[in-house]
Amino acid sequence: MGNDFAHYLDALTVLAQKDFKIRYRNSVLGFIWSILNPLAYMVILTLVFSVLLRVSIPNFAAWLLIGLLIWRFFSIGTSQALSSVIENSSLVTKVYLPRYLIVLANNLANLLGASLEFLALLPLLILLGVSISAHVLLLPVILIFEFLLVFGISLLLSSLNVKYRDFDQLWGLALQLGFFLSPIVYAPDIIPLRYAYLYSLNPVTSLIESTRAILLQNQLPSQLDFTIILSSTSLLLLVGWVIFHSLEGRFAEQL
Repeated sequence: MGNDFAHYLDALTVLAQKDFKIRYRNSVLGFIWSILNPLAYMVILTLVFSVLLRVSIPNFAAWLLIGLLIWRFFSIGTSQALSSVIENSSLVTKVYLPRYLIVLANNLANLLGASLEFLALLPLLILLGVSISAHVLLLPVILIFEFLLVFGISLLLSSLNVKYRDFDQLWGLALQLGFFLSPIVYAPDIIPLRYAYLYSLNPVTSLIESTRAILLQNQLPSQLDFTIILSSTSLLLLVGWVIFHSLEGRFAEQL
C-alpha cells in the first residue's frame, strides 16, 4: 500500500510539473504573462470605471486586481482541467492510473501558478498604497479552499466532457456569464435587495469578498462568506467525485 501511494505521488508530481511547463512552453516571457494579463485588465478597467464611470470604491485598482486574480484562478483552473482527461487519453487507455490524478495534477499546476500570482500581488498592493497586516497569513487558506472548489468542479466537467464534447463550449459561455455575476468590477451592494441572498450563494463572490477583507480591510472573512465557501466546496467536491467515478469506467471506450 505504501509503495502504491509513493508511486502515485510520483506520478502526480510528474503530471503536475508537465502541465505547469506546458502552459508557458514557447513563450518568451513565460510566467510573466500571468502577471501582465491581469495588470493590463486592471489598467483598462480602472480607467473605464474610475475615470469614465466615476466609481467611488476606495483604491479601486487594488480592489479590482484582487477580484481579477481570484477569478483567474477559478476560470483558468476549471477551463483547462475540463479537457485534461481527453488530452491525456493515452494515460487512460494504456496505463493503469487512477484517472482522477490527471485532473488533480492539472489543478495543482493551476494552484502553483495562482500562488505565484498572489505572491507577485503583495508588493503591487503596497505600491498601490495598501497596508498589509498579519491577516495576509489567511490568504493561503482562501487559496486552498478555492483549489478544492475548482477540483470538485473540474472532476464534474472533465468526466462529462468525455461523454459530451459540447461541455467545452458550454463552460466557456458559463464563465463569460460568471464574470459578470461575480463582484469583480462592481461592489455587491448594487445588487437589488430581493436578489441579494441568491447572489451571495455564488462561492466565487464569497472568495473574492473574503480575500478583499483580508488584504484591503485587515479583517477576517464574514461568517456568511466562510459558511458559503465551506458548504459549496464540500458539496461540489462530493458531487464531482461521485459523478467522475460513475462515468470513468467508460472513459477508455469513449476516447
